Amino acid sequence: MTGRENPADAFPAVLLSKCWFLCGPTACGKTALSLSLADRLNAEIVALDSMTLYRGMDIGTAKPSLAERSQIPHHLIDVLDPCDDFSLAQYLTAAEAVCHDIVRRGRCPLFVGGTGLYLRGVLRGVFEGPAADWELRRELETQLQQIGHVALHRELQQVDPVTALRLHPNDSRRVIRAIEVFRLTGRPLSTQQEQGPRPLEQRTPHVYWLSPPRDWLYQRINERVEQMFAEGLIQEVRKLLASPQGLSQTARQGLGYKEVIDAFESGMTSDRPTPELIDLIQTRTRQFAKRQHTWFRNLEECRPIPITGSESISELTEQIANIGCSEGTPQI
Repeated sequence: MTGRENPADAFPAVLLSKCWFLCGPTACGKTALSLSLADRLNAEIVALDSMTLYRGMDIGTAKPSLAERSQIPHHLIDVLDPCDDFSLAQYLTAAEAVCHDIVRRGRCPLFVGGTGLYLRGVLRGVFEGPAADWELRRELETQLQQIGHVALHRELQQVDPVTALRLHPNDSRRVIRAIEVFRLTGRPLSTQQEQGPRPLEQRTPHVYWLSPPRDWLYQRINERVEQMFAEGLIQEVRKLLASPQGLSQTARQGLGYKEVIDAFESGMTSDRPTPELIDLIQTRTRQFAKRQHTWFRNLEECRPIPITGSESISELTEQIANIGCSEGTPQI
């Protein structure tokens, strides 16, 4: 898959108008709802997730099961080897091709996921920035090893406070990229990513995100992390690391994977997680969910669907479908 020369213009407004989006923070119940909503809309699901792209990264990503994928066609899942890196521009190119094919066959593309960067890219386009300067990246990675995540993140705060606010200090790949862009261009990445929303007549009205109560969501997150370990997350990471080609920097940053890898590098040998490791991943997942909430809240195209956690799948399906039908599709 190759990047696009002009990603901001390459996802056509006519195509976008035919798409629906179901987003929300991790563990809020998107998968089950997406299957029901896709059936209701005669849709096929397009994964809006930066980690389910990877083959073999199943447990830690809470990837839809094979049984679930057999109910409704899914796209952009298991399309990369874990050794591959993948850019937002490449995702947009792949997503556009998939959506064209779905629409050509008379069905509706339903994007489902929680990666806010991908959502904004599909809705608004993306600034790709200068090409990677690998020498500079190696220098920054060495600096990271010397001073640590917090100190490097503090450097980003000094040159690009807006991006620093959005990125967790442990997201070293994106922190390094933001510093790299500043050093190469002299301008903060945040000022170069200020694509506003498309004009109203070029948008899809069907962008919805599930907004659950915090306590309910955090309890679901804690339970999900425990379930991931019970299903074999540590063994999955061992298998990935043992592959001849290893893991790309992108794959290594996957939530849950990074923490288990760090535990291995710190001397962990058991397949049983320590309470500290479980707690760390639960904490970072809750923090991630909070950042997801910020992404969706700050995109004016997104319509929140408040949920309590007590609604049935059928109730939520009809609620979203009825909202969508009442809003209609803009004329391009």
